[in-house]
Amino acid sequence: MESRTEVRAEGVSRDPRRWWILIVLCLSTLVLVVDSMALTVAVPSMTEDLGASAQDTQWILDSYILVFAGLLLTSGSLGDRFGRRKVMLIGLLLFGAASLAATFCDNPAEVIAVRVAMGVGGALIMPSTLSILITVFDEDERGKAMAAWGSVSMLGLVGSPVLGGVLIDHFSWQSIFLINVPVVALALLAGVLLMPESKAPWQKPDPLGAVLSAAGMTALVWWIIELPQHGAFGGRSAVSLTVAVVSLVGFVIWENVTSSPMVPLVLFKHRNFSGGSLSLALVQIGNGGLLLVLTQYLQFVLGYSAIEAGLAFLPLAITALVGNGAGVKLAAKIGNRFVILTGMLLMVASFALLTTVTADSGFTVPAIALGLLGLGAGLAMPAAVAALMGTIPEDKAGVGSALNDTIQQAGTALGIAILGSLLSSGYDAEMPADAPEVARQSIAGALAVAGEDTALVHAAREAFTASMSTTFTVSAIGVLAAAVLATLVMRDSRTGSSDGTETPAKERELAA
Repeated sequence: MESRTEVRAEGVSRDPRRWWILIVLCLSTLVLVVDSMALTVAVPSMTEDLGASAQDTQWILDSYILVFAGLLLTSGSLGDRFGRRKVMLIGLLLFGAASLAATFCDNPAEVIAVRVAMGVGGALIMPSTLSILITVFDEDERGKAMAAWGSVSMLGLVGSPVLGGVLIDHFSWQSIFLINVPVVALALLAGVLLMPESKAPWQKPDPLGAVLSAAGMTALVWWIIELPQHGAFGGRSAVSLTVAVVSLVGFVIWENVTSSPMVPLVLFKHRNFSGGSLSLALVQIGNGGLLLVLTQYLQFVLGYSAIEAGLAFLPLAITALVGNGAGVKLAAKIGNRFVILTGMLLMVASFALLTTVTADSGFTVPAIALGLLGLGAGLAMPAAVAALMGTIPEDKAGVGSALNDTIQQAGTALGIAILGSLLSSGYDAEMPADAPEVARQSIAGALAVAGEDTALVHAAREAFTASMSTTFTVSAIGVLAAAVLATLVMRDSRTGSSDGTETPAKERELAA
């Protein structure tokens, strides 16, 4: 029988199946990425078939992210307590079953219900994948493993709109959900056969912390989603913000006074964790609306089909893979901090280049910008995640990774809300005052009513690209702020262990 560990010369054991385990983790993450992005392509077909209203469509999209973000911290804690493998497999089973159920839905309410179930499953899967990765791979190989994990996520992000377009063209919107089932089945089978169990020492449960974190994060994400429509303090937004602030402040206070906190907030005392998490959140704010904005540019300004628009993101995927590979080697030589800085500055250059795009630019400039963005993200993101995850004690791996995931999810949601609102308001301001109301609301509306009116089409495209330049200026500022924060706050391995963690004494303090 094959030994479960292989022993290195210095006596440190490694699981001989760790690279197979990484494939399971990549499959588990891939199904979440593909589902989220491919669904955006399916929305027009699905809403028409189901007779869904605009409000129904919003709930179909938002119900998943609300549940997902709200339960991340709790699910990370459950993984540490009951077993990360067990929690991930339960999440996969729930996600797969809900995906299969979605193919039988015939009204919006049923789709919303299965999206809620998928959100619960996704929340159970996501923290477990990263926490299992850092417990299976030691610090010498963790960078390579994270780069591979990040590459698969990037391929899923770019490839899923293409996949979605192909499925919609040849089948129906139900195929978007059905494609999840075989991937989940493969991940479940491999997880059962290959993956070892890991958990933290038992400690008292923290039900109040779980309730406060779930309520606070759900209210915060809902407030962010409502920003473009209701403003920061208007109507329901004021209620959501109040609930979010009260719950999250209460959560922080409670976690600092209880004897068995669900989340080790002491992690934020570690420069690499706090600097890495907050800089990644700023990057996600900058990146939040990228696919949304550029997809509209490609389809409504350049006239690309959905599949062509998806294929247009190939420069991003290819250079991201190059960046991931190069980043691991560079981090070993010069440290994570300067790899992060280099990558983020490339991302800033990409967004700066995108601000120059006009209605007549064509695809050359966006293609170069996407290549720069992929290279920068490929360098910066895995290095930042590796640096901050290296600070988390193994017995807190689940909830520590969930804390990082939660911060990034909030950043992404905030980025989509801010950039989407800027794009919409900027477009309206740039459109001629005498344009039809529906044409002033969106470029899609303008093209729908324009008919043979070439002047209206030209005005809409000019207004959209002008507004797009403003959103990418904000993105550039956000990523530049992230680069400065990471450089000033984070420290390289020379101040700690070889992967950027603190000294053993400090690590024991964090684990206490």
